[in-house]
Amino acid sequence: MERADAARNRAKVLAAANRLFAAGDPRSVTMDAVAREAGVGRGTLYRRYPDIPSIATALLDEHERSLQEKLLGGEPPLGPGAAPARRLAAFYAAMTDLLEQHIHLTLGAESGSARFATGAYGFWRAHVRMLVKEAGVPGPDALSDILLAPLEPELFAYQRGRGRGVEEIKSALGTLAERTLAVG
Repeated sequence: MERADAARNRAKVLAAANRLFAAGDPRSVTMDAVAREAGVGRGTLYRRYPDIPSIATALLDEHERSLQEKLLGGEPPLGPGAAPARRLAAFYAAMTDLLEQHIHLTLGAESGSARFATGAYGFWRAHVRMLVKEAGVPGPDALSDILLAPLEPELFAYQRGRGRGVEEIKSALGTLAERTLAVG
């Protein structure tokens, strides 16, 4: 069980990091800045979080878990019971919403190859792979990563920065899902 002072420090660190991520370029947030903003020592910070991506991942965890629960047991088309292409399109739409709401955290947590090491990416990959297999499309292992590539946070931020609206991105991803997993 977590000590009361450790729980308070964890809450202060997460709140401080969330403010810093939201305030500017998430990739410029440093451990020193988080410790300063939270009013905790560096040792306190490093005992729980070894680096910035681990803090951002902790902040994202609740949001990603909620989406995972909907994929496993929610209403179709996001949850079970819809055709694979419709489920993939619904997943894309839900992930686009998650990126829109939490891009500052995803950029902090998933820069470069760190994206592939997160537990959430493993879950998303397993989900997409299952949909590819259900649709009977060959090469589910390679295709799963390819189908997840458009959800890369830096690409999403780039598209939004170029004036692409959320609905336009969702529509394009829905087209990708339908055409890739169409049973024909």
